[in-house]
Amino acid sequence: MQLEARYKWLPTPFRSILLFFVWLLLNDSVSVGHLILGAILAIVIPLVIAPFREPQPLIMRPGLAFKQLLIVLWDILTANIEVAFKILGPTKKLRPGFIKVPLDLEHDLPITMLASTVSLTPGTVSAEVYPIPESLPQGQEPEQRFLLIHVLDLDDEQELISTIKRRYEAPLKEIFQC
Repeated sequence: MQLEARYKWLPTPFRSILLFFVWLLLNDSVSVGHLILGAILAIVIPLVIAPFREPQPLIMRPGLAFKQLLIVLWDILTANIEVAFKILGPTKKLRPGFIKVPLDLEHDLPITMLASTVSLTPGTVSAEVYPIPESLPQGQEPEQRFLLIHVLDLDDEQELISTIKRRYEAPLKEIFQC
């Protein structure tokens, strides 16, 4: 019962702590007034927005999430170098194009993380997730969702799709157990 009461007043405790410290950092002060106001805001803001939040899957494998972060950072670094060589070379050799990556992920948070990962990696940009369930007729679920990606230099579409699914989507599916 004690645990339920705590979550009633702090629906997202980590977010409350983050809000409190961000408030103090923004004000560059730890005066009593800022401590009190920061604590009030850290409690009230999550309470006010809680009804508007949709439940999202939790990170079930934090170790794998950290490993995936390192992989993405490495991919960003290597893709920057690769894209630099491509754009400094003859641009007539570039073959830009769009690809549709079929999604196995179901929840919005992992799909957003996948789209962000693709966009953070130079040479690719996530353009759209479709169909959007809200755009379908009432009660109809999409058979298959896709992530539309623009690629700066598209050599082998099937290879790129399988790389994205294997390197980014499969770990996200395992991290969030969805």
